[in-house]
Parts: sequence; C-alpha cells; structure tokens
Amino acid sequence: MRQLTLYIRPGCHLCEDMLTQLQSIDGADSFQLQLVEIDADAALRARYDTRVPVLEGSDGELLSEYFLDEIGLRNYLNGG
Repeated sequence: MRQLTLYIRPGCHLCEDMLTQLQSIDGADSFQLQLVEIDADAALRARYDTRVPVLEGSDGELLSEYFLDEIGLRNYLNGG
C-alpha cells in the first residue's frame, strides 16, 4: 500500500476539495493518506506557504499542487 502525504492549511477550500476527492476516488483503499498542517511547522510553512494543497508520494514525488491530478495519481499508484 502506498503512502501519500497531503500538505494542507486549515480553512483552505482547495485543501478541503482535494481531501474530499482523495477520499472518494476509486482505489482509495490502495493508499494511506497522511495529512500535514503546514502552519504547525515553520519550515513547512516556508516551503509550501501559498502552494497548498500539495500531494506527495512516499518517495517525495510531487503528485499534485492546488488541484488533484487524478490521472497522474492513478499512474503513480499503478507503478507508472
């Protein structure tokens, strides 16, 4: 099972939208999703500040930024 990390900010509507999409996507049982609030860590806030939401794979690969790239995510989950 793949590990995905979603960097978010409370109150961010794009973050909420991406989280909802990830939870309802076909194959959502093929990955574990870790949520990380960037404002809890100064380094993360500096790195992702206005870029949230950011979805990364377990290898740190950038999968989506602002909006979910569903095709890219499927390719990643299928090993492509």
